Amino acid sequence: MRVLGVDPGLTRCGVGVVDGAPGRPLKMAGVGVVRTPADAEIGPRLLLVEQGIEAWLEEYRPDMVAVERVFAQHNVRTVMGTAQASAVAMLCATRRGIPVTLHTPSEVKAAVTGSGRADKAQVTAMVTRLLRLDAPPKPADAADALALAICHIWRGAAAGRIAAAVAKAPPARSAAAAVRAAARPAVRQEHRP
Repeated sequence: MRVLGVDPGLTRCGVGVVDGAPGRPLKMAGVGVVRTPADAEIGPRLLLVEQGIEAWLEEYRPDMVAVERVFAQHNVRTVMGTAQASAVAMLCATRRGIPVTLHTPSEVKAAVTGSGRADKAQVTAMVTRLLRLDAPPKPADAADALALAICHIWRGAAAGRIAAAVAKAPPARSAAAAVRAAARPAVRQEHRP
């Protein structure tokens, strides 16, 4: 499976591509950052993010896109820019028919380091180790994008298998339906000549 991880941001949008499968060695295919000038208007900045993401999708042709789920921050302006960049990434992938999954920051940290409270340095160190890189990916946005891709390969694949199994299973009777069926009086059928 090839996954493009996107750590959304308006000034720096981290992107990283990882190939792998659960239980197998992971391999980095590419990593970088889509940058926009902080002093530009929002429209042109979002267009630059779209063009950057489209270029990554075209070059690497991922099977999935994993985007960091935007969470509430104290700085509303920052969270708005992050949410807008996130939406652009989801739109680009969806336009191409590529499935998109959102992962929370704590979910990504837990998948990569074993702790949902890990700091950026710990995440970067584990990404470097897991992908057997010679040097840590920089800036931190790039390392976070790789961590998102790793998280999805490890967690997303399992979630996909569970969903497929549930879809194949026969529909279960609800507990309420089972109680109603058990409470019904037995009806005797009589034969009439």
